[in-house]
Amino acid sequence: MNYTTLSNTNIKVSQICLGTMTFGQQNTEAEAHAQLDYATGQGINFIDTAEMYPIAAREATYGSTETFIGNWLKKTGKRNDLVIATKIAGPNRNMGYIREKLDYSRESILLSVEKSLQRLQTDYIDLYQFHWPERKVNFFGQRGFKIEEDAWEDNFQQILETLQELVAEGKIRHVGVSNETPWGLMRFLEESKKHDLPKMITIQNAYSLVNRTFEINLSEVCHRENVGLLAYSPLAFGFLTGKYLTGLADEQSRLNQFPQFTRYNSEATKTATQKYLEIANQFGLTLTHLALAFVRQQSFVTSTIIGATSMQQLQEDIATHTVSLSAEILREIEKVHGQIADPAP
Repeated sequence: MNYTTLSNTNIKVSQICLGTMTFGQQNTEAEAHAQLDYATGQGINFIDTAEMYPIAAREATYGSTETFIGNWLKKTGKRNDLVIATKIAGPNRNMGYIREKLDYSRESILLSVEKSLQRLQTDYIDLYQFHWPERKVNFFGQRGFKIEEDAWEDNFQQILETLQELVAEGKIRHVGVSNETPWGLMRFLEESKKHDLPKMITIQNAYSLVNRTFEINLSEVCHRENVGLLAYSPLAFGFLTGKYLTGLADEQSRLNQFPQFTRYNSEATKTATQKYLEIANQFGLTLTHLALAFVRQQSFVTSTIIGATSMQQLQEDIATHTVSLSAEILREIEKVHGQIADPAP
């Protein structure tokens, strides 16, 4: 396994991060523990989760993912060997069962951290992230920003001041954002510099062969401000394995279980995926290996978050850490991207 360093820290993390949003919905606790055993045995030391997991989010399973991880940490005693990242859920979602106020107020942040610590059975969180902005912005499949009525009030400084308290108490070590825009990330960075408050060291956004919108503007922000991308959905909900094109996806696959997740289901995505599959075949690779290696080789990517529902999927995903794409392969990828740019934003 190859490792990199979280920006602005001395914390080494594996270039492949184990995503866990299937734990508690598509995976039982025993299956979750088996995945954790295998991943850590292969050198993965970076685990990503969230208070709202598993996906699809619902009250009956809320918090199960963190609970499964916490039980495994207690059983194995491996907490200090790992880097654990989790996230606080924000507003604009029908999840009042998480908190009465689903916002980023001081009260909500403190409560969220305490509940995550309890479920994870740990005294500290290595990376605490804000799952999506409080503002009404373009994320989760919306390509452009639309100006609309928004009750949000500027609270970047207050959020960072609350985080500073938690860092001082030792409950969290570092902080990051997720599904954030360039403006939002820069505002956090601006307030951090101006008031000597904790810096957002990572951003967790979607990035894959069929969604490279991160490159348009956030990549420059991350390069110049030393913020690392934690790339999620590198396989586009499994679409970039090719199984939906070849008919190998079974009824347990994510898009078949959750047809409401239409982000990766467009005809343009299918056409682009077919072209990437042809490139993979041409160079003797699986499409999975092509897709994951492409993401991992980008200079602004700190770690690539993988998720699997079966051990076979997990093994193939982790095996990509040895795959390197040649300049010739990358040129072929760019040809497709030039023809069909970002079909699944």
